[in-house]
Amino acid sequence: MPTTAKEPAEGPDVQDKPSGESLLIQEGDVAGDYLERLLDILDYDGDIDLDVEGGRAIVSIEGAEDDADLQKLVGDKGSVLESLQELARLAVQQQLGSRSRLMLDIAGWRRHRRDELTELGLETAQEVKTSGESARLRPMTPFERKVVHDAVATVKGVVSESEGEEPRRQVVVHKK
Repeated sequence: MPTTAKEPAEGPDVQDKPSGESLLIQEGDVAGDYLERLLDILDYDGDIDLDVEGGRAIVSIEGAEDDADLQKLVGDKGSVLESLQELARLAVQQQLGSRSRLMLDIAGWRRHRRDELTELGLETAQEVKTSGESARLRPMTPFERKVVHDAVATVKGVVSESEGEEPRRQVVVHKK
């Protein structure tokens, strides 16, 4: 009996959408193109690096250590960086039709911040473990809270949770 090609369940005119890592690479490419156009408009120098890590596309804009232009794109406490990340996600959604969890880093700010927050989470967890008293940290962004929660989770005998409403949501660390 001859074999026949099967039509996709949705119909013959539906295009195959990329999935998995190929979709993440495509997200990074779209975001990278968007951010490169932005840098051109602003006349800022920066090298764009694309990567896939932890199930998400990572786009980094790197430049000289003391590049004041890139620091403007980070903003106070990463506020401009967060906005640019959201714009890049919207560009991906508009072009690919799917929501993106893409992460943007500029001038290593997010990487440096992750290191600081990991240290804060570990120190707080040890203090709570020793004293037995819960500790409430200052309000943080979702990215910052996740880094702290991940750090606290590595310390036995303590747990963390987020409390409050955005933008005043905080991490609270308790002894188990």
